[in-house]
Amino acid sequence: MSQPSELVTVYTAVGRLEAEVVRGRLEAEHIPAMLAYESVGQVYGIMVDGLGQVHVKVPRVFADEARAILGENE
Repeated sequence: MSQPSELVTVYTAVGRLEAEVVRGRLEAEHIPAMLAYESVGQVYGIMVDGLGQVHVKVPRVFADEARAILGENE
């Protein structure tokens, strides 16, 4: 059974800048968000095999709302 505070990925960005914009959008709607990424990709700017990907994560209880907000911007 999942915990209510478990973090789930609601968006995967290519690069930190895009992820920061998405996180800011969610936080503007009072949804706590954090970024998860592989540090090697950030240090060297590598965008191969997922190293440049940044996952925007929110607590599971906010996941549906976050996806709906992000879906409006597509």
